[in-house]
Amino acid sequence: MSFLERARALYDEKGAALIRERLGEYEGRIAVGLAGRGSQCYGYDDEISSDHDYALGFCLWISDADDEIFGLELRRIYRALVPAESIQHSAMGNSGMGVFTIGDFFLPYTGTRGAPTDVLQWLYLPSHALAEASNGQVWRDDWGEFSAERKIILDGMPEDVRIKKLAAAVLIMAQAGQYNYSRCLKRGEEGAAMQAMHEFVKAASSVIFLLNRRHMPYYKWSFRAMAELPLLGSMKEALEFLLTGENDGAGQRLKAQLVEDVCAAVVKELQAQRLTCGSWDYLEKHAIDMHGHIRNQSLASLHILEGWQ
Repeated sequence: MSFLERARALYDEKGAALIRERLGEYEGRIAVGLAGRGSQCYGYDDEISSDHDYALGFCLWISDADDEIFGLELRRIYRALVPAESIQHSAMGNSGMGVFTIGDFFLPYTGTRGAPTDVLQWLYLPSHALAEASNGQVWRDDWGEFSAERKIILDGMPEDVRIKKLAAAVLIMAQAGQYNYSRCLKRGEEGAAMQAMHEFVKAASSVIFLLNRRHMPYYKWSFRAMAELPLLGSMKEALEFLLTGENDGAGQRLKAQLVEDVCAAVVKELQAQRLTCGSWDYLEKHAIDMHGHIRNQSLASLHILEGWQ
């Protein structure tokens, strides 16, 4: 049974009844679930995950106003379910579970007390932070305030921001994979070539998530999450090989071909989504074409790589 399943069982079997008994008139104003940092919030936990920050618990989200009314009692209820001595504190200063005001929960991820509110916030926030703010599960939210902010983070990225991020990542794919990888090899700089390949894979991964309109999680979970994506998720194995395959002569030739295969697949999907007007093999032209179609002037006026993470 996964952590998410065990956390849900703890709430269903004990937490819900205790909240109803002691805060029945307010239970409909409490959102309940699990989200935030940690493999358990993605459903990716295993036996290795239990070596740190793995004490069972869940999240309870309330408004600032309700925190003044019944927040203290709700924290007492949570402590009855999850004793303080069982809580493991992470390097970030808390366990990531317990009672939060809605604003306090989102603040570390978005820099605001909810979803991003303007295009520059969307542009500069790292994808993994947006993923952590919207992962996991919400089991109850009668009032809907928490879920409304969460939905904006999941689905509300402005299209011009998505295009801006895509243009930057596609340009990095061209520079690092189609251009610099082979040039570094020709110079005998294998270390630099592998750095270029790492940048290509990172950028290609970002592109694939953006094409799926999803936020890419923290790097160590990006391949696992990529495999679940309907568009180009099948590129996972090729991208993994580019990082892990043998780097002898035959391996280098195969990697160079795989780079072109990945780029061709990306171009096909960019065309399917009407994000590029061209059919060029070299991705730099597609990046420039996309950037030229950004309508928001504050974004269009920025350097094409501005906002690349």
